[in-house]
Amino acid sequence: MTRKRPRPSGEESLETAFRAVDHTPLFDALGVRIEDDYLRLALTHRSFANENGTLPNNERLEFLGDAVLGLSVATRLYSQYPSRPESDISKMRASIVSRYGLADIAREINLGPHILLGKGELVTGGRDKDSILADTTEALLGAIYLQLGFETARDVVLRLFEEKIDAASASNIHRDWKTNLQERAAELKYPMPVYDATSTGPEHDLTFSATVTVNGIVLGTGAGPSKKFAEQASARVAFLALRENPRAGTPRS
Repeated sequence: MTRKRPRPSGEESLETAFRAVDHTPLFDALGVRIEDDYLRLALTHRSFANENGTLPNNERLEFLGDAVLGLSVATRLYSQYPSRPESDISKMRASIVSRYGLADIAREINLGPHILLGKGELVTGGRDKDSILADTTEALLGAIYLQLGFETARDVVLRLFEEKIDAASASNIHRDWKTNLQERAAELKYPMPVYDATSTGPEHDLTFSATVTVNGIVLGTGAGPSKKFAEQASARVAFLALRENPRAGTPRS
Protein backbone atom coordinates (compact mmCIF):
# COMPACT_ATOMS: atom_id res chain seq x y z
CA MET A 1 0.00 0.00 0.00
CA THR A 2 1.46 3.32 -1.09
CA ARG A 3 1.25 6.24 1.25
CA LYS A 4 0.01 9.56 -0.02
CA ARG A 5 2.60 12.28 -0.18
CA PRO A 6 1.95 14.88 2.50
CA ARG A 7 0.47 18.11 1.26
CA PRO A 8 3.08 20.89 1.04
CA SER A 9 2.93 23.49 3.78
CA GLY A 10 1.86 27.01 2.96
CA GLU A 11 5.44 28.23 3.12
CA GLU A 12 6.57 25.46 0.76
CA SER A 13 3.79 26.26 -1.72
CA LEU A 14 4.73 29.93 -1.54
CA GLU A 15 8.40 29.24 -2.19
CA THR A 16 7.63 26.88 -5.07
CA ALA A 17 5.30 29.37 -6.77
CA PHE A 18 7.74 32.23 -6.21
CA ARG A 19 10.69 30.28 -7.67
CA ALA A 20 8.68 29.13 -10.69
CA VAL A 21 9.04 32.55 -12.34
CA ASP A 22 12.21 34.34 -13.41
CA HIS A 23 11.89 37.80 -11.88
CA THR A 24 14.89 39.27 -13.69
CA PRO A 25 12.76 41.01 -16.37
CA LEU A 26 10.76 42.67 -13.61
CA PHE A 27 13.93 43.98 -11.97
CA ASP A 28 15.05 45.30 -15.35
CA ALA A 29 11.75 47.11 -15.86
CA LEU A 30 11.85 48.62 -12.37
CA GLY A 31 15.53 49.55 -12.58
CA VAL A 32 16.23 48.07 -9.14
CA ARG A 33 16.67 44.63 -7.64
CA ILE A 34 14.42 43.70 -4.72
CA GLU A 35 15.51 41.18 -2.13
CA ASP A 36 13.58 37.91 -2.14
CA ASP A 37 11.85 38.43 1.20
CA TYR A 38 10.45 41.82 0.17
CA LEU A 39 9.64 40.73 -3.38
CA ARG A 40 7.90 37.53 -2.28
CA LEU A 41 5.66 39.47 0.10
CA ALA A 42 4.94 42.22 -2.44
CA LEU A 43 3.76 39.66 -4.99
CA THR A 44 1.58 37.62 -2.60
CA HIS A 45 -2.08 38.43 -3.18
CA ARG A 46 -4.48 37.69 -0.35
CA SER A 47 -6.16 34.95 -2.42
CA PHE A 48 -2.91 32.95 -2.50
CA ALA A 49 -2.23 33.66 1.16
CA ASN A 50 -5.71 32.54 2.24
CA GLU A 51 -5.60 29.35 0.17
CA ASN A 52 -2.30 28.34 1.73
CA GLY A 53 -2.85 28.65 5.43
CA THR A 54 -3.30 32.40 5.93
CA LEU A 55 0.19 33.42 4.90
CA PRO A 56 1.15 37.11 5.09
CA ASN A 57 -0.11 39.06 2.06
CA ASN A 58 0.93 42.27 0.32
CA GLU A 59 -1.76 44.62 1.63
CA ARG A 60 0.43 46.31 4.24
CA LEU A 61 3.10 46.95 1.60
CA GLU A 62 0.38 48.29 -0.68
CA PHE A 63 -0.53 50.79 2.05
CA LEU A 64 3.07 52.03 2.20
CA GLY A 65 3.45 52.11 -1.57
CA ASP A 66 0.32 54.20 -1.96
CA ALA A 67 1.86 56.86 0.30
CA VAL A 68 5.20 56.77 -1.52
CA LEU A 69 3.48 57.05 -4.89
CA GLY A 70 1.21 59.90 -3.85
CA LEU A 71 3.98 62.01 -2.32
CA SER A 72 6.38 61.38 -5.22
CA VAL A 73 3.85 62.37 -7.87
CA ALA A 74 2.50 65.32 -5.88
CA THR A 75 6.01 66.74 -5.36
CA ARG A 76 6.86 66.43 -9.05
CA LEU A 77 3.59 68.05 -10.13
CA TYR A 78 4.12 70.89 -7.65
CA SER A 79 7.55 71.69 -9.11
CA GLN A 80 6.77 70.93 -12.76
CA TYR A 81 3.61 73.05 -12.96
CA PRO A 82 4.28 76.09 -10.75
CA SER A 83 1.50 78.20 -12.27
CA ARG A 84 -1.27 75.63 -11.85
CA PRO A 85 -3.74 76.07 -8.98
CA GLU A 86 -4.18 73.40 -6.33
CA SER A 87 -7.44 72.24 -7.91
CA ASP A 88 -5.66 71.40 -11.19
CA ILE A 89 -2.70 69.55 -9.73
CA SER A 90 -5.02 67.62 -7.40
CA LYS A 91 -6.97 66.38 -10.43
CA MET A 92 -3.72 65.53 -12.21
CA ARG A 93 -2.43 63.51 -9.28
CA ALA A 94 -5.74 61.68 -8.80
CA SER A 95 -5.80 60.56 -12.42
CA ILE A 96 -2.11 59.62 -12.57
CA VAL A 97 -2.29 57.42 -9.46
CA SER A 98 -5.75 56.02 -10.20
CA ARG A 99 -6.39 52.30 -10.42
CA TYR A 100 -6.40 52.56 -14.20
CA GLY A 101 -3.16 54.54 -14.30
CA LEU A 102 -1.44 52.03 -12.03
CA ALA A 103 -2.77 49.07 -14.00
CA ASP A 104 -1.44 50.65 -17.19
CA ILE A 105 2.03 50.86 -15.65
CA ALA A 106 1.74 47.26 -14.42
CA ARG A 107 1.04 46.07 -17.95
CA GLU A 108 3.96 48.08 -19.33
CA ILE A 109 6.35 46.27 -16.97
CA ASN A 110 4.54 42.93 -17.54
CA LEU A 111 3.82 42.48 -13.84
CA GLY A 112 0.95 40.01 -14.22
CA PRO A 113 2.95 36.76 -14.60
CA HIS A 114 4.85 37.51 -11.38
CA ILE A 115 1.81 37.87 -9.09
CA LEU A 116 1.06 34.95 -6.77
CA LEU A 117 -2.69 34.29 -6.91
CA GLY A 118 -5.07 31.71 -5.53
CA LYS A 119 -6.76 29.24 -7.86
CA GLY A 120 -10.03 31.16 -7.86
CA GLU A 121 -8.38 34.36 -9.07
CA LEU A 122 -6.25 32.51 -11.60
CA VAL A 123 -9.22 30.94 -13.38
CA THR A 124 -11.02 34.30 -13.58
CA GLY A 125 -8.10 36.14 -15.19
CA GLY A 126 -6.79 37.74 -12.02
CA ARG A 127 -3.39 38.50 -13.50
CA ASP A 128 -5.01 41.02 -15.85
CA LYS A 129 -7.51 42.58 -13.43
CA ASP A 130 -6.98 46.31 -13.00
CA SER A 131 -7.49 46.17 -9.23
CA ILE A 132 -4.96 43.38 -8.65
CA LEU A 133 -2.39 44.92 -10.99
CA ALA A 134 -2.76 48.34 -9.36
CA ASP A 135 -2.54 47.00 -5.80
CA THR A 136 0.52 44.87 -6.57
CA THR A 137 2.28 47.82 -8.21
CA GLU A 138 1.80 49.81 -5.03
CA ALA A 139 3.05 46.86 -2.96
CA LEU A 140 6.24 46.74 -5.06
CA LEU A 141 6.79 50.44 -4.42
CA GLY A 142 6.32 49.80 -0.71
CA ALA A 143 8.90 47.02 -0.83
CA ILE A 144 11.39 49.23 -2.66
CA TYR A 145 10.87 51.96 -0.07
CA LEU A 146 11.49 49.60 2.87
CA GLN A 147 14.58 48.05 1.32
CA LEU A 148 16.19 50.97 -0.47
CA GLY A 149 14.68 54.12 1.05
CA PHE A 150 12.43 56.91 -0.15
CA GLU A 151 14.78 58.51 -2.68
CA THR A 152 15.21 55.29 -4.65
CA ALA A 153 11.49 54.53 -4.48
CA ARG A 154 10.72 58.06 -5.66
CA ASP A 155 13.13 57.70 -8.58
CA VAL A 156 11.40 54.46 -9.62
CA VAL A 157 8.00 56.17 -9.45
CA LEU A 158 9.12 59.14 -11.52
CA ARG A 159 10.73 56.93 -14.15
CA LEU A 160 7.69 54.68 -14.49
CA PHE A 161 5.17 57.54 -14.45
CA GLU A 162 7.20 60.06 -16.47
CA GLU A 163 4.94 59.89 -19.52
CA LYS A 164 1.78 60.30 -17.46
CA ILE A 165 3.19 63.25 -15.51
CA ASP A 166 4.36 64.96 -18.70
CA ALA A 167 1.00 64.31 -20.37
CA ALA A 168 -0.66 66.32 -17.61
CA SER A 169 0.47 69.53 -19.33
CA ALA A 170 -1.64 68.87 -22.42
CA SER A 171 -4.55 70.94 -21.06
CA ASN A 172 -5.83 72.58 -17.91
CA ILE A 173 -6.50 69.16 -16.41
CA HIS A 174 -4.83 65.82 -16.82
CA ARG A 175 -4.95 64.36 -20.30
CA ASP A 176 -3.35 60.95 -20.30
CA TRP A 177 -5.58 59.75 -23.12
CA LYS A 178 -4.75 56.06 -22.63
CA THR A 179 -5.89 56.19 -19.02
CA ASN A 180 -8.92 58.30 -19.92
CA LEU A 181 -9.90 55.80 -22.60
CA GLN A 182 -9.44 52.87 -20.23
CA GLU A 183 -11.65 54.57 -17.64
CA ARG A 184 -14.31 55.36 -20.24
CA ALA A 185 -14.29 51.80 -21.59
CA ALA A 186 -14.68 50.44 -18.06
CA GLU A 187 -17.60 52.79 -17.38
CA LEU A 188 -19.32 51.48 -20.50
CA LYS A 189 -18.57 47.82 -19.61
CA TYR A 190 -16.33 47.35 -22.64
CA PRO A 191 -13.17 45.17 -22.59
CA MET A 192 -9.79 46.80 -22.09
CA PRO A 193 -8.55 48.74 -25.16
CA VAL A 194 -5.97 46.91 -27.29
CA TYR A 195 -3.19 48.79 -29.11
CA ASP A 196 -1.24 47.84 -32.22
CA ALA A 197 1.74 49.93 -33.31
CA THR A 198 4.04 49.85 -36.32
CA SER A 199 6.97 51.96 -37.48
CA THR A 200 8.25 53.14 -40.85
CA GLY A 201 11.27 55.07 -42.08
CA PRO A 202 15.02 54.95 -41.40
CA GLU A 203 16.26 53.90 -37.97
CA HIS A 204 17.29 57.46 -37.05
CA ASP A 205 13.96 59.00 -38.09
CA LEU A 206 11.19 56.51 -37.42
CA THR A 207 7.51 57.42 -37.65
CA PHE A 208 5.15 55.35 -35.52
CA SER A 209 1.51 54.59 -36.29
CA ALA A 210 -0.95 53.10 -33.81
CA THR A 211 -4.51 51.84 -33.83
CA VAL A 212 -6.65 51.16 -30.79
CA THR A 213 -9.40 48.56 -30.74
CA VAL A 214 -12.25 48.46 -28.24
CA ASN A 215 -14.48 45.40 -28.15
CA GLY A 216 -13.08 44.30 -31.50
CA ILE A 217 -13.76 47.63 -33.20
CA VAL A 218 -11.04 50.06 -34.32
CA LEU A 219 -11.99 53.37 -32.72
CA GLY A 220 -8.83 55.40 -33.16
CA THR A 221 -5.61 55.81 -35.12
CA GLY A 222 -2.66 58.07 -34.45
CA ALA A 223 0.91 58.77 -35.48
CA GLY A 224 3.97 60.35 -33.95
CA PRO A 225 7.73 60.21 -33.33
CA SER A 226 7.42 57.44 -30.71
CA LYS A 227 5.22 54.43 -30.02
CA LYS A 228 3.91 56.03 -26.83
CA PHE A 229 3.05 59.27 -28.63
CA ALA A 230 1.22 57.40 -31.39
CA GLU A 231 -0.74 55.32 -28.88
CA GLN A 232 -1.73 58.45 -26.96
CA ALA A 233 -2.90 60.05 -30.20
CA SER A 234 -4.99 57.02 -31.12
CA ALA A 235 -6.42 56.82 -27.59
CA ARG A 236 -7.50 60.47 -27.83
CA VAL A 237 -9.48 59.76 -31.01
CA ALA A 238 -11.10 56.69 -29.45
CA PHE A 239 -11.93 58.49 -26.20
CA LEU A 240 -13.64 61.32 -28.04
CA ALA A 241 -15.54 58.79 -30.17
CA LEU A 242 -16.89 57.03 -27.06
CA ARG A 243 -17.71 60.33 -25.42
CA GLU A 244 -19.69 61.38 -28.49
CA ASN A 245 -21.31 57.97 -28.97
CA PRO A 246 -21.13 55.48 -26.08
CA ARG A 247 -22.32 52.73 -28.45
CA ALA A 248 -19.37 53.21 -30.80
CA GLY A 249 -17.78 50.11 -29.28
CA THR A 250 -20.83 47.93 -29.88
CA PRO A 251 -20.63 45.69 -32.98
CA ARG A 252 -23.36 46.25 -35.53
CA SER A 253 -25.78 43.37 -35.79
